[in-house]
Amino acid sequence: MHAVEDSMWWYRGLRILAARLLVCVLGRSSVAGPVLDAGCGTGGMLRVLGPDVVGHPTLGLDYDAVAATLAMAKSGRPVASGSVNEMPLGTATLAGYVSLDVLCHATVDPARALAEAHRCLGPGAFAVFNLPAYKWMFSAHDRRTHNARRFSRGEAHALLRDHGFRIVRSSYWNTLLFPVMLVHRLFERDDAESDVREYPRWLDALFTATLAIERAVLLAGLNLPFGGSLIVVAARDG
Repeated sequence: MHAVEDSMWWYRGLRILAARLLVCVLGRSSVAGPVLDAGCGTGGMLRVLGPDVVGHPTLGLDYDAVAATLAMAKSGRPVASGSVNEMPLGTATLAGYVSLDVLCHATVDPARALAEAHRCLGPGAFAVFNLPAYKWMFSAHDRRTHNARRFSRGEAHALLRDHGFRIVRSSYWNTLLFPVMLVHRLFERDDAESDVREYPRWLDALFTATLAIERAVLLAGLNLPFGGSLIVVAARDG
């Protein structure tokens, strides 16, 4: 991840989309506090967010101490080593919470992580979640990246609402490439390598352009009916 996250089409597309959705909701909000990249990995998303998001300072958290150190060096932002299941942060201190393919991770308890997110977010604060879609799409890639679960839109909505969140908007995405993903999953070996790798320049450019088309659709306020991933913007109720 550290080696390829700044150049790989998937990471670039995901992070631009998540950052723009977060800016859209925080820009219309008066809630105070920093934005946390919860499960920030090696810092690529923190670098995209920059030192602040519409006036809210950014910081990171990751369970792996080595990843946290790399993230701090890469992004130039404060990064703590700790679990999203039990965050070393005060109650109602955050204005924003970013969770990119974290609730699916084997070391994460989604119920505990969401309870902690709710505790640390201030009333009316916002969260952006990206999740891998559809249990039946579980693959060797998931095993390689320590993913333990995938979600439907209904399952994600129910989980978030059960833990005090109001759904602002949600959509599947990675839709145009979904047929390619499906064929790849059907024919891949059980011991296949992760999809996280360098791609040929022409293929990376093609996939990047495909995600840019979808991003334009999503940022125009339209939702996509299916896809390999699910992105959800939620507000903390109460």
